[in-house]
Amino acid sequence: MALKVDCFMYGCLGITRIRVCELSFKRDLKRLGNWECNCGVSGERVITHVEDGKPLKPVISSYPDRGGNSLREYTVFHHDLNSLPKPLSASDLSSSRNNGSKLRVAYQGVPGSYSEDAALIAYPDCETFPCDGFEAAFKAVELMLVDRAVIPIENTVGGSLHRNYDLLLRHRLHIVGEVQLGVNHCLMALPGVRKEDLKRVLSHPQALDQCESTLSKLGLVRISTDDTAGAAQMVASQCARDTGAVASVRAAAIYGLDILEERIQDDDDNITRYIMLAREPNIPRSDRPYKTSIVFSLDEGSGVLFKALAVFALRDINLTKIESRPQRKRPLRIVDGSNKGSAKYFDYLFYIDFQASMAEPQAQSALGHLQEFASFLRVLGCYPMDTTPH
Repeated sequence: MALKVDCFMYGCLGITRIRVCELSFKRDLKRLGNWECNCGVSGERVITHVEDGKPLKPVISSYPDRGGNSLREYTVFHHDLNSLPKPLSASDLSSSRNNGSKLRVAYQGVPGSYSEDAALIAYPDCETFPCDGFEAAFKAVELMLVDRAVIPIENTVGGSLHRNYDLLLRHRLHIVGEVQLGVNHCLMALPGVRKEDLKRVLSHPQALDQCESTLSKLGLVRISTDDTAGAAQMVASQCARDTGAVASVRAAAIYGLDILEERIQDDDDNITRYIMLAREPNIPRSDRPYKTSIVFSLDEGSGVLFKALAVFALRDINLTKIESRPQRKRPLRIVDGSNKGSAKYFDYLFYIDFQASMAEPQAQSALGHLQEFASFLRVLGCYPMDTTPH
């Protein structure tokens, strides 16, 4: 069976373009309400509000690299926390005019989060926009309020972020890149506070778990927050001198906190992989290492998954990731297994990353072969691999 690559790579090219940057968002609201995708995914009406995030007094500090080391300079605002941009929500996305001078990138969290660090590594000269959830970041790209979103997809310690795999299928965005960020968890507190003065520590539950050994030795009560940078923001805004936070180097600089100890995570090889999302796919190339991400489902049958994976092995294509998720709309399949009743089995979606570009004949041949027995197949993106050593 011949493979029609265009239907995989450009399955959602019928998006009505709206030039939000040239008109005020309120005047364009009706047009946004009519936004839709030919593949059946509809846009949603959004109320917007603009916050001016100018700092009262900018301070020049250094920006951490992929491993958390201070290398590059950036501006921080720790004199007035109210000057920081407020996170966008899915129902109240913030839109301001884009003069085209900078790429606009959405991320989940508040300023100083690891996701913002990843965005600045991927796009050094970008303008970042915080969102209060992953869904809001996806929608901000779909509604053309930003150009890209940077989303975590897996961590070497915590594993895959299943929520974001589900959102990849729900939204018609394309993966256009990846970046791997080394995690540097820092214990921080208000200026002048020592480790001995702390009684409790705030952070994201995953960060607290990853620093269990250090925090246990200090005998600190652990309190969970929505994200690491949010914990640093709370300590600074509440002036809690008996409370510390676990967050990034950049979060400490933004919120005016002192770092009491760096790299307090139990596992030094703690790396998070982020993906970059856009409305339009990349044009596949073969002049550098590329990765392709797909999702597919299979009908019931003996050895069907083996056959699906064999299409890559037969062409010497290396698989770097395989993830299975139950189908939400059809989670269970009823199979008559005996005279006594029926057996129930989960229906699964399989997410796979493989090292090949859609510009290469063997990749097109493999997907054409897979399409012969896959009940559903979609290419999520074809993008350059992050080959930076960590």
